[in-house]
Amino acid sequence: MVSGYTEHSHRHISIVSKRAGDILQKLGYPERTVELAKIAGYLHDIGNCVNRTDHAHSGAIMAYNILKDMGMSVNERTEIMMAIGNHDENTGTAVSDISAALILADKSDVHRDRVTNTNLSTFDIHDRVNYAVTDAELIIDNETKKAILNLKIDTKLCPVLDYFEIFMARTMMSKYAAKYLKIWFELVINGTKLL
Repeated sequence: MVSGYTEHSHRHISIVSKRAGDILQKLGYPERTVELAKIAGYLHDIGNCVNRTDHAHSGAIMAYNILKDMGMSVNERTEIMMAIGNHDENTGTAVSDISAALILADKSDVHRDRVTNTNLSTFDIHDRVNYAVTDAELIIDNETKKAILNLKIDTKLCPVLDYFEIFMARTMMSKYAAKYLKIWFELVINGTKLL
């Protein structure tokens, strides 16, 4: 599925699913909670098949019904629904450990591989910023209680300030999601700690 400025297909959902699970696993959560975070990550953008606008809400309802049809317990499918329904920075916030992990995983997937526009001469700011990111690593350090988003940005393609122009809301959402998990969020760009 391709929607808007960046891809939301198998590549993205696979990364988000794995990262959401890894976050909770590294923080010592039970295996089933880790699995639910992975499921939420895998299904989180399903609402894009309806519309990009309010995709979190339509996706939450779709995921709930799919999981119900598959026989998942009401408590577990409700947890996943809440996480999916709250992952968008325009309307959501961390409301559970699973939702917090999903937010951190989703917002950390910024990378040139997500740019769907192949014509560099027609890039807008979203294309430029995503394309300029050559490496994005989310590090969870349980010992220091930190979630560190370590980005490498090619500043010949876009200045670091452009990153903040389009990602400030996502960065703040990540900060609050980390706080929900009782860890600290740090943003490191090209070796410099910015948050």
